[in-house]
Amino acid sequence: MAKTFAQSLLGRPGYSNGVSLVLLILRVVVGIAFMYHGWGKIQQPLSWNSPESPLAIPAIFQLLAAVSEFGGGIALVLGLVTPIAAFGIAVTMAVAVYMHAVIFKQPFVDMAGGPSFELALVYLAIALVLMVIGPGKYSIDYRLFTPKARH
Repeated sequence: MAKTFAQSLLGRPGYSNGVSLVLLILRVVVGIAFMYHGWGKIQQPLSWNSPESPLAIPAIFQLLAAVSEFGGGIALVLGLVTPIAAFGIAVTMAVAVYMHAVIFKQPFVDMAGGPSFELALVYLAIALVLMVIGPGKYSIDYRLFTPKARH
């Protein structure tokens, strides 16, 4: 039987219970964090960037960041369209890393507690892991898109 595109992207059999539990914990923790990060942005999705900011971010990119953070956070918690949600978060975090490291010239870690790009890079790495590995057994993706014989 040929796999559909959704099954190829979202249905990944072969997870152990331990790996699935760790992926569930990772998804929930990171998903909740992104829901918090995106909450203020989703309230004003086209204008959350302060006019006093040194960078003018076009409204469409503000919208994409708000949706990828808030909506992506919800999707990660549920394990729903996980690779797509993780991709949106990865792109948003790649831009954040670039802004902090290259534009603002902030360090990877500021030992004095100042701004840095550490957290954005960690979130980028987690998003890449979830894109490649998937959500695990304890997810909506697994229930909907993994062939029944492989559950």
